[in-house]
Amino acid sequence: MAEWDLRKLRILHTLRERGTVTATAEALHMTPSAVSQQLTNLARQLGVPLLEAQGRRVRLTDAARLVLRHADAVFEQVERADAALAAYRDGEAGEVRVGAFSTAVPALVVPAVRALRTTHPAVTVHVREAEAAEAYDLLAAGEVDLALSLAAEAPSAADARFSRVPLLADPLDAALPPGHPLAATAGLRLTDLAAEPWIFGGSGPWADITRRACEAAGFTPHQGHSASGWTAILAMVEAGMGVALVPRMAVGRRDGVVMRELTADRPVRHVLAAVRRGAESGAAVGTVLHALRTAVDRRQP
Repeated sequence: MAEWDLRKLRILHTLRERGTVTATAEALHMTPSAVSQQLTNLARQLGVPLLEAQGRRVRLTDAARLVLRHADAVFEQVERADAALAAYRDGEAGEVRVGAFSTAVPALVVPAVRALRTTHPAVTVHVREAEAAEAYDLLAAGEVDLALSLAAEAPSAADARFSRVPLLADPLDAALPPGHPLAATAGLRLTDLAAEPWIFGGSGPWADITRRACEAAGFTPHQGHSASGWTAILAMVEAGMGVALVPRMAVGRRDGVVMRELTADRPVRHVLAAVRRGAESGAAVGTVLHALRTAVDRRQP
């Protein structure tokens, strides 16, 4: 098989364009003897004569013209590759795999992907729904590039494997049944609901968040019912079976349930993204992080 050398092929290409060895040398900032030597080496590598004397000048052989017809296609592909690499370096192209917990997918990841289709159409995002434990295993294994989780479920900031990027402080609102005596109370506080039956999961991060928020307000919530999915929780609230603390990002407005913003003791949950240590400098990852931050900003009142 012939040995193709792109650098020498470019010299031959320039000779075709410039017409003489001297002009080729000037264009490429080489000496004429260096140009001649490189073309002689290329002819040896390809096994065909490339130049023939024509008085005091040289002309391309038919073999050289054949070589250049194929080389032109190679140069075109190289230009495309250079452009693709430049776009990749600038964050204009690339693939980013995102692992995100269930409520973050529709609230943050989907809006970010929609925006990227317009602003960075060559950036492809692959989404995988995964709760924190799985998401960080996938991130450590290199199977996702970004993991979104609640800060309470994320590895410690001291974990040398990951870099953490804060995204959102998501307010927790009180969900009350319609007609509840406190549904229209001005300046509702979490402590106003201390005597109510509460609806939250028996275990897991959301149970911990609910308990911590109530305890920070000065009381321990009485768990009237246990459920882990928002559909079940809000259905029970709507039926007047109790109250619940719900993240604004997860629920938003809902018919049949009164959503009240809490005032002085308003709790929040923190959402963050994590990447493998050092990967935050990746251009495509940075582009997706920027899109996620933009999605967060658009959610702010």
